[in-house]
Amino acid sequence: MLSKHTRIASLLAGLLISTLAHADNDGPARVTPVDNSGMAIRTTVLPAPSSAQPGTAGPAVSTAGLASGTTGGGTGAISAAPPPANATPGQVVVGGKVPDEATKAAVLARLRDTYGAANVVDQIEVADVATPPNWSANVQKLIGPQLKQISKGQLKIDGTQIDVKGEVHNESQRQQLASDMANALNPTYTIKNGLRVSASEQGLLDQTLANRTIEFETGSATLTPQGRAILDQMAAVLSKMQTKTVAIIGHTDNSGNRTSNIALSQARADAVKGYLVARGIPPEQMTTTGVGPDQPIASNDSTDGRARNRRIEFRAGS
Repeated sequence: MLSKHTRIASLLAGLLISTLAHADNDGPARVTPVDNSGMAIRTTVLPAPSSAQPGTAGPAVSTAGLASGTTGGGTGAISAAPPPANATPGQVVVGGKVPDEATKAAVLARLRDTYGAANVVDQIEVADVATPPNWSANVQKLIGPQLKQISKGQLKIDGTQIDVKGEVHNESQRQQLASDMANALNPTYTIKNGLRVSASEQGLLDQTLANRTIEFETGSATLTPQGRAILDQMAAVLSKMQTKTVAIIGHTDNSGNRTSNIALSQARADAVKGYLVARGIPPEQMTTTGVGPDQPIASNDSTDGRARNRRIEFRAGS
């Protein structure tokens, strides 16, 4: 999710959207502008926000004269302009060059819908730049609420080449975002998925579980050897998270009686907690809940779907 200070630098006809989610010394973000020929020109570094005044941002973009040889109707120079001196947390600065006023208006409308009109600072220029057919419409498909799931991110659209980078919460989200982008466009566009799972507490839990199922004996709360092996790995991660509480949530499929399934899911969540306590995790760090079949993640109409629904979920808290 986007929080604190957001910065967007867009070099259109080679659109570059850099989204820095946190004003908390996350380190510099690297932005590679491209000219009309699609060639990288020079690298501009966006400095990390200053730690001297918590809650305020440092300089958003280092001003740089970025020049290239002209090709076709392209521009001879592109520069990244600084934001207003009174830039506020959550503000989005958008700049670059577009072929016409209609494209500029459409891109700004999408950004304002996504981030709020008051948060978008317009520094876009209209210039003689070339774009692929229907480029403006395709760019608009990629600017939307889904970008707010990416932190410290960058979306670069260089002709029909799309490069998306940044951090997301889990592997499923990483794959889904790139898939949704590809499905929104025609096959001439290609997606380079540079997203990575964040090193947040939830990200670490999701990475360790890695979509695997913690197995129990059929119809019981007795862990199988495979289930215990996964929990040994989870215990190693939880031991590093002792300032965080973790909710252990048991789920079942919808086979059989709902009341019995809720009781079974609670017993399995309790069994997981008991195993982790035996591995040295403080009991007060963990809570347990059994929700039975009420929160499926797949259809119960297939064997595979029911297997996916029978699961233990770990959710990092405060």
